[in-house]
Amino acid sequence: MLDLSKIDVEQVVNTVTEMAILYAPKIILAIITLFIGLWVISLISKGIDFLLQKKEFNVSLRKWLCSMATVMLKACLFISVISMIGVQTTSFIAILGAAGLAIGLALQGSLSNFAGGVLILIFKPFQVGDYIVAQGEEGVVEAIDVFCTFLTTLDNRRVILPNGPLASEKIKNITHESIRRVDLSVGISYCASVDNAEQALTSMALENNSVLKDPKPFVGVTGYGDSSIDLTLRVWCKTEDYWDVYFDMNRAIKPALDGADIAIPFPQRDVHIIDKSS
Repeated sequence: MLDLSKIDVEQVVNTVTEMAILYAPKIILAIITLFIGLWVISLISKGIDFLLQKKEFNVSLRKWLCSMATVMLKACLFISVISMIGVQTTSFIAILGAAGLAIGLALQGSLSNFAGGVLILIFKPFQVGDYIVAQGEEGVVEAIDVFCTFLTTLDNRRVILPNGPLASEKIKNITHESIRRVDLSVGISYCASVDNAEQALTSMALENNSVLKDPKPFVGVTGYGDSSIDLTLRVWCKTEDYWDVYFDMNRAIKPALDGADIAIPFPQRDVHIIDKSS
């Protein structure tokens, strides 16, 4: 059993008093710093969220950035508080760094996709509703997450693209601009008048209400084939009218040329027979 008679009560009291005098102010100051720091961090987090919301950042990205900022600030506050008490933080920081490195190496692929998602959400090369071509796939963007982008193809298939490769490779945003150009090719007979063909195609294009008058339609000769003179018709339309104009123009080309008595030739070959028996 503990022999209380051998304990110097006065010495114990003096030791406790010295420790209280030494550490009490530090502990009180650390507690005050902790509460004030948490309050300031809360204000900073709300301010960051307000600024990101004002900049129209994606909701998922906004919440993640706010959470990351809060965690980092709280970690710095915690290290500062325990150092104020007198705890050595050098080893603690080294352990956190090693743990962060190990986690980063383990999640290398996911972090790459996340970084790509952040770049996409910040720089906005495309948005929800755009029609894009990327990584050998194409379709309408249905959702942009921090790790993946979701497309719906024209035949109603769902395609999930990882954001890492998507952010670092070429992307074609088909519907980014408000107007698009429709290019069509047609061949006419060598016996036909190029001027009449150009006039007929231009008039046909201008009769379509979905074709823009400015920029005006263009018709020009682009080559000479084996059995035809090749013409190119270029018209402009609103992006949402592209396919309607494309099919309408293809449908109207033949009647327009027929009305101008211009033939659309088909491949043909002249065969000469030489009789050597005579």
